[in-house]
Amino acid sequence: MTVVVWIVEGTWPACVDAARAHAPVEADISLLHVTPAEVPGAAHGAFAGLLGRGRSWGHRPAEGWGSDPGTRMEHLAATSAAQLLQEAADRLGRPCTRIERTGRVEREVVTSAQGADLLIVARDGDRSHLGPRSLGPAVRFVVDHAPCPLLLVWPEPAPGVATMPPPPPQPPHHG
Repeated sequence: MTVVVWIVEGTWPACVDAARAHAPVEADISLLHVTPAEVPGAAHGAFAGLLGRGRSWGHRPAEGWGSDPGTRMEHLAATSAAQLLQEAADRLGRPCTRIERTGRVEREVVTSAQGADLLIVARDGDRSHLGPRSLGPAVRFVVDHAPCPLLLVWPEPAPGVATMPPPPPQPPHHG
């Protein structure tokens, strides 16, 4: 059995705990972290735009104004991803593969789940109520497009059924 566990800041412990509880001991577990490409890309673009205006920057230290902030952000993101994956691997407490990807987060997760037997994902939206708003856009995309069975977990105890949205109004019955 191959299990992919999507590791996201803030919700990853619940996903790792679900893998520990639901994946057989002999399962091949991959911990997946995806860094969004748009953040470093926006910094690269902003920096290039500033340079394109012919602005004189004067003396630039190696890590100061002369450095492309997108490159610095890429390094910070890689360090953060590695730390998060290490913490997740430690919590899992058994052999696993760590996968770091960069790109459109939701698409990278779906692509990484191709061929898996199970994908474990945590809710990332409004978690104070039961219902569709408990899924943010990225998780909603993954739920809708996952190429394998999916285990959707609450990062904390689920709210009670009293928080469920009311049913839609029923049209009048004409008999």
